[in-house]
This record gives sequence, structure tokens and C-alpha cells, in this order.
Amino acid sequence: MDYVSALVPPLVMAVAFTALIVTIVKSQGGANKSKEDAAVDAVLNRVESAQQAPKGSGA
Repeated sequence: MDYVSALVPPLVMAVAFTALIVTIVKSQGGANKSKEDAAVDAVLNRVESAQQAPKGSGA
């Protein structure tokens, strides 16, 4: 029975990983894709503008 207890954790992890991949693939696209893309674009634009903003001269 040692072989069963040795195989259970990898089997459980393989099933969980497969479920995670299936969930990720199913969540791509769909009705909310444009809304999600717009939210990501807004965050990226905010970060880029904060990096490009001139900093005060502290010297």
C-alpha cells in the first residue's frame, strides 16, 4: 500500500493543475473581455504616466 500513498499526492496535484488550466482557458475572452482589457490598459497608462512625470528637483 506504500505505492498508493506515494502516488496520491502527485495525482491530486495533476488533477488540480489540469482544473486550473481549464479554468484559465475558459475565462479567456467572452463578454467581459473588452471591459477587462480596458481596465488593464487604464492601469498600464497610469503607471507609465507616473513614471514619465517629472520629479521635483530635490538637489
